[in-house]
Amino acid sequence: MDEVQGIIEEIVFRNEVNGYTVLEINDDKRQTTIIGYFPFVNIGETIKVAGQWVEHQDYGLQFKMEAYHVITPATLNGIERYLASGLISGIGPATAKKLIEKFGLDTLDIIQYNPQKLMEIPGIGAKKSGKIHDSFMEQTELKDIMLFLEGYKISPAYAVRIYKTYGADTINIIKENPYNLAEDVFGIGFKTADKIALSAGVPIDSEFRIACGTRYTLGQFHQKGHTYAPQDILIKSAAELLEVPIESVENILIKLLVDNKIVLEEMEGVKVIYSVAFHRAEMGTVRRLLSLCNFPVDKAGIDIDEEIAKVEKDEDIQLADNQKEAVSEALKNGVLVITGGPGTGKTTTIKTILRLFQRMGFSVLLCAPTGRAAKRMQEATGEEAKTIHRLLEYGCGEKEEEMVFQKNEDTPLEADAIIVDEASMIDILLMNNLLKAIAEGTRLILVGDVDQLPSVGPGCVLKDIIESNTVKVVRLNEIFRQAEESMIVVNAHKINKGEMPVLDNKERDFFFMKRDRQEDVLEKIKELCMERLPKYSGYSAMEGIQVLSPMKKGLCGVYNLNIELQNTLNPPMLSKNQRVYRDNVFREGDKVMQIKNNYRMKWQSLLDEDYEGEGVFNGDIGIITKIDNEEQYIEVLYDGDKLVKYEPKYLDELELSYAVTVHKSQGSEFPVLVMPVLPGPPMLLTRNLLYTALTRAKELVVFVGGERYIYSMVRNNHITKRYSGLKYKLLRLGMNSNE
Repeated sequence: MDEVQGIIEEIVFRNEVNGYTVLEINDDKRQTTIIGYFPFVNIGETIKVAGQWVEHQDYGLQFKMEAYHVITPATLNGIERYLASGLISGIGPATAKKLIEKFGLDTLDIIQYNPQKLMEIPGIGAKKSGKIHDSFMEQTELKDIMLFLEGYKISPAYAVRIYKTYGADTINIIKENPYNLAEDVFGIGFKTADKIALSAGVPIDSEFRIACGTRYTLGQFHQKGHTYAPQDILIKSAAELLEVPIESVENILIKLLVDNKIVLEEMEGVKVIYSVAFHRAEMGTVRRLLSLCNFPVDKAGIDIDEEIAKVEKDEDIQLADNQKEAVSEALKNGVLVITGGPGTGKTTTIKTILRLFQRMGFSVLLCAPTGRAAKRMQEATGEEAKTIHRLLEYGCGEKEEEMVFQKNEDTPLEADAIIVDEASMIDILLMNNLLKAIAEGTRLILVGDVDQLPSVGPGCVLKDIIESNTVKVVRLNEIFRQAEESMIVVNAHKINKGEMPVLDNKERDFFFMKRDRQEDVLEKIKELCMERLPKYSGYSAMEGIQVLSPMKKGLCGVYNLNIELQNTLNPPMLSKNQRVYRDNVFREGDKVMQIKNNYRMKWQSLLDEDYEGEGVFNGDIGIITKIDNEEQYIEVLYDGDKLVKYEPKYLDELELSYAVTVHKSQGSEFPVLVMPVLPGPPMLLTRNLLYTALTRAKELVVFVGGERYIYSMVRNNHITKRYSGLKYKLLRLGMNSNE
């Protein structure tokens, strides 16, 4: 076996999923191309590689790695290249040069052991020197962990996720119980954790292994939106996963039940298994809903019709009969559900209820599941609206890393009424936490379109509540004249009824462009976003025009659309800084989306320099205004005002958003919407996905693709069954409470 050693000069290619890398090293004598699976190496590092020389038919002589280890850079050039690579937060090329000029070969030792000396460099204060030291130590720690995980064939992308979850304790936690990975780290499957455990000597029929595998299987049901699993199906699935007899899983289920790790319930003659958290959430939701329904509310002794007429006059509106019914029932009931499709006046109804309550002196709180939905609610009503998480004051618990809702049964929300928009997006865990914080006597009004896609999280809360008939429901079904003139609204209702939409392109707000080949669909979408739609609508692809896709993969899936649209709308230029992060290239001017709720992320107002806030939310779309490769941060501007600075550790919360999935668009509205309609999995291309996509548009929709695929989606009314016990429990406990 041969050996080579040198400084990494260039990383030619890296597959972030499996870690396969092509890199160039320099040993002062020659340049060598090395290929292999490297867990986490960077430009400027010195590596010693064992392997063999191979001849590639196109690329010539290469060195194929079989083993390697990283050597601390020992030359001035090596140290400078390492520090300038962007690996250490707070150090870019200019700072790296200053450090080498000042400290020479001692630079790395000073960063690690004597970081206060860094303050001798102009521009480095106490805060920045601490940041550099912490980042350096994190990278040192990370490399040890990466090498450990590489031994189990865990890809670099997943290795970083594992490290973010466990930190410095990663190796100890994995050695103690590898199955923690399957439960704690998103994307790490049971099979990966099981491979580690089996290689560490855990027997295949170990009770511990079967218990972990069974609970993991139950967790997979939750991942698919179910709140429980039928016992027989769970046992069979777990036995197949573990490759053990069914009897072994049955025995473990009994032990898990005795240990209160799971809950067994019989539902309409079928035995089902819950995780404790989801059983508790369903039971809590049922009890609180019924309690709020049955608690007498103050009807204030007013003439409702007269009061509604006053609001209509003040707001210069005229309500339909079922809207008036909704307003009236909001006053009479502890809990009310208002549901309806586009153009039926849900927003006007919310505003009327709000104004009526305000006239009566009621305090009202407005909220929605997502930041964008809350923003739309606030714009429509002129009153403050929050995400449900922020309303419930989601924040740190007793332990610093623990996040909990500060508002609960002990510290309830102080309000006479709470109005929740986009209620179809609420899953069972969030609903339970919301209801816990609502005191008896407070009215709860849930507003949403029950025909939208279900919540991302487990349960089908709004649908179950409506179908249980235990809560007062008002259906808005009259389409207003103004909405009747919109083919977006007309076609949405046609699709929802199983009728074919009108595709003749004679209207001003709904267009269908026929293209048969995926390549042609892609080119047409790029042309629409670049030229035609900005001219026609007055909106730009950065603000106002949004591409949706049903799928993530494929030529017209979100991943490829984002790359193609980025290159079309915001191509690389010498004047624009960019940063490569895993599979993303972020560039100044890019349209990006925050993909998780971050309640601690600080932002600065551009309109008021003295105003700062916290919180960036899942689904927020912004523009990259600055990439600083020296100080290692990216600035993103949201809503034209909120400026957020992303340090490297937060970059996995950002994605390009020229195109997003239909599921990701829930709770949002866009002036102009473009969507490819192409063949795909029938389980995905359904009527309610098409309906949901169409109802995200306010002013203009363009579908590009095959007419037959639109028709097949309309005909495909398959709604994946979700195992949920909320409806059953509401019916059963509701009947008991009325006896």
